[in-house]
Amino acid sequence: MMDSGHFSFTAPSRIIFGWGARDQLPEVLEPFGKNLLLICSKSVAQIWDIENQLAQASFSVQKITVCGEPTDIRLQEILQEIQHTPIDAILGVGGGSVLDTGKAISALITNGGCLNDYLEVVGRGQALQKTACPYVAVPSTAGTGTEVTKNAVIKVLSQNVKVSMRDILMIPRIALIDPELTVSLPSSVTAATGMDALIQVLEPYCSQGANKMVDLFCREGIPLAARNLPIVFHDPRNRDAREAMAWVSLLGGLSLANAKLGAVHGFAGPIGGMFDVAHGTICACLLPQVFRMNAKKVQEMNDQEMHRRFLDIARWVTGMEEARIENAVGWFIGLNEMLAIPRLKDLGILAKDFPAIIEKSLNSSSMKGNPVRLEPDDLKIILENS
Repeated sequence: MMDSGHFSFTAPSRIIFGWGARDQLPEVLEPFGKNLLLICSKSVAQIWDIENQLAQASFSVQKITVCGEPTDIRLQEILQEIQHTPIDAILGVGGGSVLDTGKAISALITNGGCLNDYLEVVGRGQALQKTACPYVAVPSTAGTGTEVTKNAVIKVLSQNVKVSMRDILMIPRIALIDPELTVSLPSSVTAATGMDALIQVLEPYCSQGANKMVDLFCREGIPLAARNLPIVFHDPRNRDAREAMAWVSLLGGLSLANAKLGAVHGFAGPIGGMFDVAHGTICACLLPQVFRMNAKKVQEMNDQEMHRRFLDIARWVTGMEEARIENAVGWFIGLNEMLAIPRLKDLGILAKDFPAIIEKSLNSSSMKGNPVRLEPDDLKIILENS
């Protein structure tokens, strides 16, 4: 049973939010020094504008372009590439993979050692001894919320698994959220990242780590995402909806960083390590059946407080005052269909893969936050119906 009356709360020392907020970057970065490492993706439409702003403000910038999710091998390559470069601060501009790359590099620059020293599950999980290099995180998607969290998700290629490098000293010094950066996203990315944002306010609300502070964020974020994700998918230039989803993403990041997640993300890490599928897409596939199974188990345990939370979610997403669990499940399925989210089998994730997925998922850190214990047979049912 969760204890929402006792909690601690961590966040970046400064959060900047607003349309066009990227124009503040030279001023924000100035106190750290003039030598910058810029980690970005090619897909950020405004990256040239940002580079020009930095050049006009006399910053010396070394740029690293990131393609795809961070891997243990790629992180080591970047460290080799920058080993003789003076770096006062790191600026990350991009989606969750870019920001996680920057977060991991910022920690490894100051702490040294081998990446495996710090990885959970497959590594030694050692704590950092030194504060990470000053890091300013600027998301270009509305999804992961990683700009305000203390972990970076890294794929270990030799084991086909995604694990976290996690420490409070890894929290970005500044998170700057400019919703305008998300306007040019393809609809498929808007859908996948938007579902991730929604799920990251859903799971903490029902997690073992739920608390009063996080509840505030989730109660605002869940209905806001339910209303605005369909709008922004169909009308990508809708400023109000883009701002709303960027806000939900931020709330989700703060929530997961200070509570826990659950079985959706417990599955998503191992599946993402085994298959080249977008994280948000995996999460979206799993959400309806995880929600159904968790609610069923909560009712069987007669956990009235947790059951009330599931009914809260049902009301918030459907807009129906008397909504029940199956109303919410149906709403999630309908949302996935509208967003063109495929089924697991359509992604090449088949029954023969389930035993390995289940084995890895049982050991994942996110599964430990799930409101109820799910047995291997429960996990199999979820996968079969997703």
